[in-house]
Amino acid sequence: MHSRPLNFVGRILLVGCAVGLGASVLLGQTSSSGQAAPKDDQPPASRSDVFLGYSYLGAHGAVNTTLPDGTISGVKYSSVNEGAIGSYSYYFNRYVGGQVELAVHPDGNNDGAGSLSGGVIFRYPTEGMTPFVHALAGAVRLGGPNYHIGGMSPGDDVWHQYTIGPSLTAGAGLDYEFPNHRWAWRIFQADYVYYHADFGPQPVDGGRANTNSVQLSTGLVLHFGSIAPPPPVQYACSVNPASVFPGEQVTVTGTATSLNPKKTASYSWSGQGLTVGGTNPTATIDTSSLAPGSYTVTGHVTEGAKPWESADCTAQFTVKQFEPPTVSCTASPSTLKPGDSSTITATGVSPQNRPLTYSYSASAGSINGTGNTATLSTTGAPAGTITVTCNVQDDKGQTASATTTVDVEQPPAPPAPKTSTLCPIQFDHDKRRPTRVDNEAKACLDDVALNAQQKPDATLVVVGNSAPVPEHKGRHRRHEHEITADELAAQRAVNTKAYLVTEKGIDASRIQVRTSTSGQNEVDNYLVPAGANFDSDVPGTTAVDENAVKAQPRTAPVHHHHHHKAAAKAAAQ
Repeated sequence: MHSRPLNFVGRILLVGCAVGLGASVLLGQTSSSGQAAPKDDQPPASRSDVFLGYSYLGAHGAVNTTLPDGTISGVKYSSVNEGAIGSYSYYFNRYVGGQVELAVHPDGNNDGAGSLSGGVIFRYPTEGMTPFVHALAGAVRLGGPNYHIGGMSPGDDVWHQYTIGPSLTAGAGLDYEFPNHRWAWRIFQADYVYYHADFGPQPVDGGRANTNSVQLSTGLVLHFGSIAPPPPVQYACSVNPASVFPGEQVTVTGTATSLNPKKTASYSWSGQGLTVGGTNPTATIDTSSLAPGSYTVTGHVTEGAKPWESADCTAQFTVKQFEPPTVSCTASPSTLKPGDSSTITATGVSPQNRPLTYSYSASAGSINGTGNTATLSTTGAPAGTITVTCNVQDDKGQTASATTTVDVEQPPAPPAPKTSTLCPIQFDHDKRRPTRVDNEAKACLDDVALNAQQKPDATLVVVGNSAPVPEHKGRHRRHEHEITADELAAQRAVNTKAYLVTEKGIDASRIQVRTSTSGQNEVDNYLVPAGANFDSDVPGTTAVDENAVKAQPRTAPVHHHHHHKAAAKAAAQ
């Protein structure tokens, strides 16, 4: 097991990881000097992580092997500079989780190792950085001592055997969190790895290996799910009505949010001097013995012993002195066309429950009714606001009035239909096929097709554009194989129409193809409703002769030719 020529790469990576670890420690010390962020401001924490990346194994150990001449040779392991690592971590809370890790360091000159381990991982999520430590135990498939195929002479090719033994891993690392909280870059993961393997009895190819190695890794982390503290229970209560006369019943209603559906909530009500009946979210209050004044009722909901599992709410109501009648006045509908009618409803309340009579008046039109409803006719009334007055009188001569309004309006003239702009698609991605409708255009064209399907009487206009095509230096005229900007624009428009027809099923007769001179490598899409004039709404476009410009398939391959003319035609495709 010889040294590898690329060992210096592993040493450089080891130094870089050490520097990163020191920076993370300093960062943690700086952050700890300030006040801790409140729980509501904690950065997001994932439920599970998948890590994939590169791994370097700096092996330190040997296999003591008995050679054919009877001497003992300690054959040392060498470092493996090319390796891969992957792990899956599931977190039980923000800080602690379980982890499974697979590390593969393939054969080098005559050694190699592949390990599968599981254990515990601890992390500390912060805004931007997440340091972690882990400890794992598992199994390793470790390369062993050399042995010769029968009949081989010294110096011939040799093979090495593998055997499985236990492995232990302990280390730490630092993840840089990207702003979207979905990806992270594992700046480094530095582990101490212990391998033990028994290759069987000696001589020649037996012996035991005990390696103490450094494993350095880096790569990408993909986050799944999130861990957030449970929201506290919120409780709000209201009374209806909020103002009553003695003897009238008050209903109090509590509304709780953020309750755990797996738990059963209990409710209670109380209030000084109040008799509240009920242990449900809704309860009633008896006001027959209450003096006039303001009262407060308190509600309590709980689903457990933790602080965020309980909440209180309060609501106030008033017991009034007996008063004259009150009335409210409403109109339905409150906006009318000339000649239509509206129902006027008057709701009168007598504190002493006296019989009430109703009357109505209106500033325009005519109103008829003697009960608590009346009909307002707007026949002959001009456009504008009509004020309706509702009057109520009890048998003691006490009166009250209220007003409501009804708006009479002329229906607006329908607006003239206009061309609407849909999303454009770009052609800057495929330099060798500058007119191809690529996959990135699909989402836009799917939306264009959906608009056309939702408005079957509308048409589509696709307008091709192109940036200027520069001429080559030293040429006095454009050669016949060179495609022009106008030709590029026309071909893009025709290819876009072909996609909408063949891929989305839009009738070809509903799509016009045109060109314009925006100077951009794009196709602009427009929806033209019935009655709209595209040329007036979007001036400056030119119709494309679809007999001269044929659609090109999206899957057409790029051909490479040595001849300049053939290369130019392939670029136009």
